[in-house]
Amino acid sequence: MKWQEARELFPNQFLLVSILDYHEEGDKKIVDEVAPIRTISEKDANKEFFRAKEGTIVYHTSNEEFVIYIRRDPLMKVRRI
Repeated sequence: MKWQEARELFPNQFLLVSILDYHEEGDKKIVDEVAPIRTISEKDANKEFFRAKEGTIVYHTSNEEFVIYIRRDPLMKVRRI
């Protein structure tokens, strides 16, 4: 479903979603389609954010656009599992 649809179905909530489709604009990843998995309570949002598996993320539906900023730091090493 489109991010706007998810916002309407789950207003003003943290949501664990699977990212289905996105496009990149410079240093931003703009998420277009998501599959909602479940809502997350405000007190558990931080913990769930860091426990999210690859391809999923916790995001708040108060955000009009679903934007992930890409950090391209040549000195930072990222280990993919």
